[in-house]
Amino acid sequence: MKRRSRNPGSQTALRQLNRQRIIDTLLGSGPSTQAEISRSTGLSTATVSNIVKNMAAKGLVFTSPTTSSGRRAVSVTFNGNGAIAVGIDFGRSHVRVVLANLSYQVVAERAVPLPLGHHASESIKAAADLLARLLAEADLPRSAIVGAGAGIPGPIDRRTGTVVQGAILPEWVGIHLLDRLEKVLEVPVYADNDANLGALAEVTWGQYGSVSNLMFLKIGSGIGAGLILNGAPYYGHVGVTGEIGHATINEHGPICRCGNRGCLETVASTATMIELLGRGSAEPLTVGDIVSRALAKDSATLRVIDDAGLAVGRAIGNVANLINPEIIVVGGPLAGLGAILLDPIRRGLLRHAVPVVGESTTLAMSSLGDRAEALGAASLVFAQQGISRR
Repeated sequence: MKRRSRNPGSQTALRQLNRQRIIDTLLGSGPSTQAEISRSTGLSTATVSNIVKNMAAKGLVFTSPTTSSGRRAVSVTFNGNGAIAVGIDFGRSHVRVVLANLSYQVVAERAVPLPLGHHASESIKAAADLLARLLAEADLPRSAIVGAGAGIPGPIDRRTGTVVQGAILPEWVGIHLLDRLEKVLEVPVYADNDANLGALAEVTWGQYGSVSNLMFLKIGSGIGAGLILNGAPYYGHVGVTGEIGHATINEHGPICRCGNRGCLETVASTATMIELLGRGSAEPLTVGDIVSRALAKDSATLRVIDDAGLAVGRAIGNVANLINPEIIVVGGPLAGLGAILLDPIRRGLLRHAVPVVGESTTLAMSSLGDRAEALGAASLVFAQQGISRR
């Protein structure tokens, strides 16, 4: 969720837009004089001078005297590490932290496991410890941080900033995530659902920057979808969107954790796969075991994945009929399965979508792996600072 909104017609928004134009010029052309920036952006020299002065004060650029066409000038050099965004992915059994710079490069990254059923205070402390460790390893001052983005596997009510019922982390329900994180991290914090951040990552860090209508489907312990519609993240009325894991697949099926029967999660989540395939096993089964067994062509594992994929395809077919996305990207811990998972999903999609919609919708596996949500969280910070690739 956003910490604060911006009026797109305000002077602040205009300054952010102009700053973005200058950053884009420096990223594309390298060190440039203020006069060259003015010609490239169409901004007046006075406007460029004022914005550059402000950026230099914040450590975003370096300036130095130079000559151009025999005249004294000011050379401006972009400082890639002058502003660092922190991306945090809180999972059911892990927390991952990345540090990213304005050039959309990962400066440092680390993840640690967490026990199932962990409380918010435990994982927030783990994130804070990771952040301190990464800053030290990268030799970066805390003052370089412009904000932190955080994602959790569950819905957040954007009106109140609280985690609502239905989260994979039930111990987090009811807490005000922003306040808790800001108190510990001591930086501005922006939070969102992990699937929403996965979608944002695909259009900022991934290969789909030119796509205006994209759906990111995360299949894990829960199943959620993030939507990019008309080039912007879609949040609906209160922020609870993309809860595709609770689409009814079998109205007489097992009870879901949400209280309904036969939800997609009861058929296709990794938790369900582990339960089905782990029966009679002496050792606890992991998602990694499912992936390795499937790649080894284990027949029982392939059948479970095929059933799950068909159910997922049916659910996204209904969504595709509503929003007609250009591409649906599948992410989460099963991404390593590739076509083994994508093929049954595609069959389900084509069976349940209107033919022209199913045939024109691209289905792909995410190339960002288990980093997508943390990278999206870092992108969220830059977007709130008026700095974006889109």
